[in-house]
Amino acid sequence: MDREREQELVDGLIVGDVMAFDAVYEAFNSRLYNFLARLTNRRDVAEDLLEETWLRLVMHAPRLRQDTRLAPWLFTVARRLHVSHCRSRLLEHTHATGLLGLWPSGRQEPSPLVAAEASEAEQRVLEALAALPLRDREALLLVSVDELQPTEAAAVCGVSPETMRQRLRRARVLLARRLSDDSHLTLKRLKEIKS
Repeated sequence: MDREREQELVDGLIVGDVMAFDAVYEAFNSRLYNFLARLTNRRDVAEDLLEETWLRLVMHAPRLRQDTRLAPWLFTVARRLHVSHCRSRLLEHTHATGLLGLWPSGRQEPSPLVAAEASEAEQRVLEALAALPLRDREALLLVSVDELQPTEAAAVCGVSPETMRQRLRRARVLLARRLSDDSHLTLKRLKEIKS
């Protein structure tokens, strides 16, 4: 989205223009959902956080500054909601240690549709990405997948541009190493099967 169009949309959001909101929603909804889904590894949580992100935009639109950049603003809100969700889950787990057997916990398995849609290579990349530490994963998602500039991603995460560059470098190395290790394991298994 070019800067002039973005400023028109921000002006529209400030005055409560529904068409401006619809245009912003159309431009960013799938990007935000994909970011949250990859960050949380849970479709239901991503959907809840996405809905809350849009509610925050509606609530705060009249107070936006005219020079607001929409992508960094929206991704910052989504990231903060994710952090808040993680903190609340941590509190739940801390206070519920005596109740462990009463409800299911852990990761949900992907739905059959998701499993069918993902190719083997895509699945390996997603698994390797999910295994990265959260800070590295979010840096990689914001810059490589959601196409934010590293300086914008740094603002979203509340860190310096140099810190973001370090996180990106570390994330790329860890991801490449993880994918390489998986390839070696796959080759080893194939050799064992043939023997």
